[in-house]
Amino acid sequence: MSDVLHTGHGPRSRLTRRGRLLLAVGLCAVLALIAVLVTRLLGGPGHPPLTIPEGRRATQVYAAVDKALGVAPGTTEKAAKSARLKLPEAAKGNPEGFLYPATYPVDDDTTPASLLSFMTNTAAEKQAADGIRAYETVIIASIVQAEADRTTDMGKVARVIENRLDRGMPLQMDSTINYALGRSSLNTSHADTRLNSPYNTYRHKGLPPTPIDNPGQDALRAAAQPPAGDWLYFVTVAPGDTRFTADYAQHRANVREFNERHGR
Repeated sequence: MSDVLHTGHGPRSRLTRRGRLLLAVGLCAVLALIAVLVTRLLGGPGHPPLTIPEGRRATQVYAAVDKALGVAPGTTEKAAKSARLKLPEAAKGNPEGFLYPATYPVDDDTTPASLLSFMTNTAAEKQAADGIRAYETVIIASIVQAEADRTTDMGKVARVIENRLDRGMPLQMDSTINYALGRSSLNTSHADTRLNSPYNTYRHKGLPPTPIDNPGQDALRAAAQPPAGDWLYFVTVAPGDTRFTADYAQHRANVREFNERHGR
């Protein structure tokens, strides 16, 4: 090894004009690819991505797609009836429960049918990955999504549903009546519980005929694997305070507290 420090400069390599041109072309190609990837993730120019939150009903999703694509109201709902969507046979062509909550890119080529297909394909992939194959599980998950006050309560709500089904008890879920009436309300009257609808789980035992919204992954997982427990009743007395019990007298006391808090 030499002890001499060489400070002189050797000959420098220089890019030819053709080399500089090829380098510029390559750089443009890389930037174009990055632009395409960003557009796919965030939506095309002038098209923000469409986010579907957990628990939205199909009618709400249709309206959101209409607005995102700038088409006439009712266009997406009409497309849902004719599009070839990836749905289980038990759904009988009804995409309720399978318009998966997520953020979807939107560009000039996006159509209502293509967006609905993206959603149902995503649902099929996510549910298959979690081992969810039964249509009934998606129905339960949709009720869990509507009824649970917090993600941490979802498993217990799913267990209440399973326990009531096992005992042949009516589910008595206000969320299913709300779905039948096309509303969202904390107030369910005695007249509501007499509603002549298969979604009236006060009047009819068992599950409603279809999901009542489009559940997210947490609700689906809770429905697929609810924790062990003997709970048969629950009521959200206040935000963050849902009380679960197997004792009817205790449940009545919890309901009275709920009514008092809401001036009933």
